[in-house]
Amino acid sequence: MNGDDTAAPSTPPPPPLEWKFSQVFGERAAGEEVQEVDIISAIEFDKSGDHLATGDRGGRVVLFERTDTKDHGGSRRDLERMDYPIRHPEFRYKTEFQSHEPEFDYLKSLEIEEKINKIRWCQTANGALFLLSTNDKTIKFWKVQEKKVKKISDMNLDPSKAVGNGSVASSSNSTSPKPYLANGGSPDRSYNYLSSDFSFPPGGIPSLRLPTVSSPETSLVARCRRVYAHAHDYHINSISNNSDGETFISADDLRINLWNLEISNQSFNIVDVKPANMEDLTEVITSAEFHPTHCNMLAYSSSKGSIRLNDLRQSALCDSHSKLFEEQEAPGSRSFFTEIIASISDIKFSRDGRFILSRDYMTLKLWDINMDSGPVSTFQVHEYLRPKLCDLYENDSIFDKFECCLSGDGMRVATGSYSNLFRVFGCAPVSTEATTLEASKNPMRRQVQTPSRPSRSLSSITRVVRRGAESPGVDANGNSFDFTTKLLHLAWHPSENSIACAAANSLYMYYA
Repeated sequence: MNGDDTAAPSTPPPPPLEWKFSQVFGERAAGEEVQEVDIISAIEFDKSGDHLATGDRGGRVVLFERTDTKDHGGSRRDLERMDYPIRHPEFRYKTEFQSHEPEFDYLKSLEIEEKINKIRWCQTANGALFLLSTNDKTIKFWKVQEKKVKKISDMNLDPSKAVGNGSVASSSNSTSPKPYLANGGSPDRSYNYLSSDFSFPPGGIPSLRLPTVSSPETSLVARCRRVYAHAHDYHINSISNNSDGETFISADDLRINLWNLEISNQSFNIVDVKPANMEDLTEVITSAEFHPTHCNMLAYSSSKGSIRLNDLRQSALCDSHSKLFEEQEAPGSRSFFTEIIASISDIKFSRDGRFILSRDYMTLKLWDINMDSGPVSTFQVHEYLRPKLCDLYENDSIFDKFECCLSGDGMRVATGSYSNLFRVFGCAPVSTEATTLEASKNPMRRQVQTPSRPSRSLSSITRVVRRGAESPGVDANGNSFDFTTKLLHLAWHPSENSIACAAANSLYMYYA
């Protein structure tokens, strides 16, 4: 991924992956109506890949845990060495909790919806899981832990003989026909532990023992540890953990704030793009993320299609960036929609921090942080929609915000599209991998036979040959596309070729 097309590759590109269906959670029956509150709005794997969290428009967070490695213990790679039969990654429902409730801002007369915008996992400690979740205004820090359910056991009273508190019971070893109470007292005497005439039955009660407290069962309890509120005037679009494990950032349209996880009543404003006069506003912040290993570096994207890399060591207020990544506009290509489709909806660092993946409306771009002259690769996601931009503008679909993700090894990238489709591209220097998958139990049925090669030269990305795009409502493979079913959210497992993606209220998982 060095951007040099002339050099002969030393190794051939990896073969395209063959994706298979793994699991689906919340699958809806044919014709079943989807409730608005059940639509998934955020997906995130934790660093180990053993846990997956989803958030929905109803303010709930649902956690899933991996089960296929727990049976044998150890990582997938260890199991391969031990010749265990490897099954595909399997997850099961773990727990769910209500993270956010609908609120009302009385000062601005605005309703604040409960929809979860982002979820980020934090470092685990003492067997407990920690995560951050946010809606438009408020960030919450959650601790999810197994709590033991205490129960009283080893009672003296045989439950089959007991009728109630103080009921008559017979001692199993007593030869006397006289009935006795559960504690050995006689019912025809005054019930007084301290009386001088208190007596045990003949032979005593050998089974008398103290009740004990046992914890045979556990239950998962989610507890909100901190609430980070009242720091954003505009809607929060991003939260991102720092690699130091102590701080995180939250970003809205005009500002980025730096928080300490332990301190919820104050934050530091590190980026502010709000002009003195709001009429001069030309761009807004669309996404922000910390570098995965360097705690002093963060990147944020804008609605003008640029990415700024900031170094917190240079200045406490990051008004001036250390690097700017943007693509020069090709001459003569400008149209009414140029700025709208250039807006970046999501950015992600590669696991090693060397590359940044960005998603705008039409393309995925891969940037090398050491090369700010232009993207290393550009991948056309749904080029056949270009003639339909006017229709997409009229029905507001052109403002949809698609997420993107990279594989753990950095060899592939993925993002969503319409008709519940998502695309996987190979980003090795000579790779031609460009797979189209559908979020269904048969993911490979919507294959594009003639994938557009990701272009590398800055001059050649202005237009790509469009096959089948002239017929209205039909994609490059002759399939009709549906703007109402869109795959906005997806996540790649941190160490394996496994993808989780959301189609409305259903969570689909695939492996290769």
